[in-house]
Amino acid sequence: MVTGVCEFAPAKINFNLHVLPEVKNGFHGIESIFQTVTLADQLNVSVTEKKGICSVFCGDMILPEDNTITSSYEAFCSVVGGEVPGVSVRLIKRIPSGGGLGGGSSDAAAFIRALEIVSGITLSVSQKEEIASRVGSDVFFFLFCGREGCAVVGGRGEIVKPIHARGDLYMLLVFPGVQSPTREAYSLVDAYFASGKTVVCPAFADLETIYNSPVSSWSFANSFTPSLVNRFPEVGRALNDIRSSGALYGEMSGSGSTVYGVFPSFEEAENAGYELAERWKGRVIVRPFRDR
Repeated sequence: MVTGVCEFAPAKINFNLHVLPEVKNGFHGIESIFQTVTLADQLNVSVTEKKGICSVFCGDMILPEDNTITSSYEAFCSVVGGEVPGVSVRLIKRIPSGGGLGGGSSDAAAFIRALEIVSGITLSVSQKEEIASRVGSDVFFFLFCGREGCAVVGGRGEIVKPIHARGDLYMLLVFPGVQSPTREAYSLVDAYFASGKTVVCPAFADLETIYNSPVSSWSFANSFTPSLVNRFPEVGRALNDIRSSGALYGEMSGSGSTVYGVFPSFEEAENAGYELAERWKGRVIVRPFRDR
C-alpha cells in the first residue's frame, strides 16, 4: 500500500472568458479556453491512523476550515461509499489566492488523484464527475484535462473538450496585489450586464480556431474585465502596462485579479518583466504545463 504521494496542481489562465447571463439555479454559463501553466502548488499527501479525517497544513496562508481539499475528501468518501484512509496534506502554495488562476480547484483535483493512489481506489468517470460537481465547476477541467494542457470549456465548467496545447506561448503574469473573490466578481458582472452594457466575445464554436491563429490577431475578451477594472484600478493599470510592454495579447485571467501578456519568446517576456519590475513586484513567466 502506498502511504504517501506528491502531486502538483498547475494554475490555469483563460484565453477568452464569456460569462453568460445568470440562470434560475443561480449559476452562470461560461465559454472559454483553459490553459494550464507552469506555476503550480504542491501537495504532499500522507496516510494517517485517523480514519475519516483529512487534515490540511499550509504554512504559506491561512486556509478556511472548509476548503476545496477537505470538501474533496468528504465528496470522495461519500461517492465511493467504502473505507477511505485518513490523510494529512501539506500544501505548498505558489498560486495566488483570489487571482483568477484556479488554484483552489486545481488543488482539489490534485488531491483527488493523490487520494486514489493512497486509498487504492480507482474512480470511474461518473464518480469523478460527481465529486467535481460537489466541489466546484473548474474541478472538471483539472480532473479531466488539467494535466494535458488545454481545453475548450463550456456550461458551468463541466463541458470540457481537450484541444492540442500550443508550444509557442510565453506568458508574463502580473499580480496587482488585490484579491478578487469569485462571488463578488460575479455580482459585479451581473450589475454590469443589468446596466445594459456588454462585452463582445467570439462565438463558442470559433474559440479553438482563434486559439490556433497568430496571437496578434486574437479577438478573445473577458466579460469580467470592465467591472473588475472599475472595482480595482490596480488591475486596469497592470493591464495597460502589460499591453504596452510588447505583448502580442494581454488580458485578465478568470474573475481576476491576475493579468497576463502573451509573448513570442522567453526573452521578450523576460524583458517585459524587467521593464515592469519597479511598478509590479509580483511577476512570473510561465509556459503551458505538460505533465508528460
